[in-house]
Parts: sequence; structure tokens; C-alpha cells
Amino acid sequence: MKYLVTGAAGFIGNAVVERLTAAGHCVIGIDNMNDYYDVSLKEARLKRIESESFTFIKMDLEDREAIASLFEEKKFDKVIHLAAQAGVRYSIQNSHAYADSNLVGHLNILEGCRQTQVKHLVYASSSSVYGLNEKVPFSTADSVDHPVSLYAATKKANELMSHSYSHLYDIPTTGLRFFTVYGAWGRPDMAPFIFTNKIINGETIDINNNGDMWRDFTHVNDIVEGIMRIADVIPNRNDTWDVESGTPATSSAPYAVFNIGHGSPINLMEFVETIESELGIVAKKNFRGMQPGDVYRTFADTQDLFDATGYKPQVSIKEGVAELVKWYKEFYSV
Repeated sequence: MKYLVTGAAGFIGNAVVERLTAAGHCVIGIDNMNDYYDVSLKEARLKRIESESFTFIKMDLEDREAIASLFEEKKFDKVIHLAAQAGVRYSIQNSHAYADSNLVGHLNILEGCRQTQVKHLVYASSSSVYGLNEKVPFSTADSVDHPVSLYAATKKANELMSHSYSHLYDIPTTGLRFFTVYGAWGRPDMAPFIFTNKIINGETIDINNNGDMWRDFTHVNDIVEGIMRIADVIPNRNDTWDVESGTPATSSAPYAVFNIGHGSPINLMEFVETIESELGIVAKKNFRGMQPGDVYRTFADTQDLFDATGYKPQVSIKEGVAELVKWYKEFYSV
């Protein structure tokens, strides 16, 4: 198969490329290499996946002509679209970056898939779409109409845009709502990396909502396994589906949405304590209130994903944190 992976220099995209090429697929990866976080980390990720089966192209998602030409020239079988302007808090201060990358960029990918009859588009949504929802576990049957950040709103918009293209043009699309992904080569703007970095360097870590928060931490290896499996589960049109009796996660169109998480949230303080134990260092902590855009708890109902792929996450928090800490020490020569 010939795959396009967007966000190939990103945390999840890089790991997906590694798995696809190892499985014998031909992969074209794109990334704009922006400086939202350390570009040298992105460059190091790309270096680790160099192979004859992988071609990297620096490209902006919002460059309509470049994206259209890429699709026309390469004729991809499947697309795994992971590139986006990430970060809940960053979206509060830099809203236009999200419109450009997450809305215009997603539309350009949809258009490329339409024009070249791609067999399956798998794209990144987010657990943040659940917003003010307090019912747990979060189910794809739940309402996601009350986001609490622009980032979340753009991810919900991506799902709606994808459904319209699936309905109008019979393009099979699958959205994956990621739940707090962590692991080696992770993003420096996310709590697992921030905590590890600051604890090692003797800096104070901020603990939001005074530690009373729960997150469905999911190791990147489990995420990638889920992506690999769902890429082969292509949604079909279902003419018996209707709005009244169907779930929002499916449709009469060839469209699907899944949660992809561990399915067992832990308290934030337990996660911090696991890092402390692995490092042998007690963190300096600054307890503070809930921050704008934050939610109290995330908790994925992943039964639909298991039914579709037969896969459930395997990596425990202890194993995942140990791997993250080992990588951090090696990469940063600590």
C-alpha cells in the first residue's frame, strides 16, 4: 500500500511511519516543521525513521495547491492524517493558527482524498471534543456539542467536515478521539514530558485543580497499534441507518468515529508519583486551580474499537513511564 502520513515529524505520526514501513508499506510523510515546540526534536524523530520506504516532504497543510499536487502525483491508497496545530492552552492565545491548520488544512486533505479516490482516510480527532460532558466513561454515543476550547471545537469540526465528504462523495473516513497520549519521543508541551523534564532538573511542577484531576493516559505504542488495525477496517455505506435510532459515531455514509484510549483513567497525583518513583526524586509542586480549557476527567469507552479491531491497550502506566524516563535520559544525556 502507498500511505500518506501527515504530521510525520510529530509524536504519533513518527511512530505510525515507523510501523508502516516496518510492515512493508511505502510511506510519504509531510510536516511543516513549525516551531510550536523544539524543532530539533522533530528533526531527530525524522532521522530515526529514515528508510528506502519513506519519503519526507516539508509542506504546509493549508497550502491548497501543494496538497492538491501531492495527491495527484502520488495517488495514495490510504491517508493517516495526524498533522494539526495541537495544544488546548495555546489555542486560547493563538486562535488563527488553529483555523489555518486544523480547519483549512483538514479541508485540503479531504479534497485530496475526493479528487483521487483514496480508499480510506483515518484522521486525528481528540477526547477534548467531550468538553462539558461529565458522564463517564465518554462514549461516542454521547453529545459533543459543548467544547471548552477552540482546539476542541476544531476537532469536532473535523468530524463534521469528514461526515459531509463521506456522505457526498462516498469517501470512507474514520475519526479517532485520542486520550492523553504519552511515551518516548513525546511532545514537550504535554504534562508527561513537562513533569519528567522539570523533576529531573529540580524545577517546580504545576499541579492543576490541586491534583484532583483524572486522565486516561494512553501509551503511544497502544495508540499506534489501534491506528494500524483501524486503517484496515474501512467503513461501508449503511442504508438502514437513521438519525433517530443510530449512534453519532456511525452513519448511512461510509463514516465512523472511535475513542482510542486506555480505558482506565488514573488520578493526576498517581501519575506524578509514578514518575517520581521511576526517577527516585520527589517533585517540587505548586498546587493551583483549574486552568482555562481544562476538564476534570477523561475516560474512554473503547468497546466499539475493540469490537471493530479486537485490540485493547497493553501498556501499563508503570511500564509506559519507565520507557518515557529511559528515553528522556538517553536523548538528553541526563
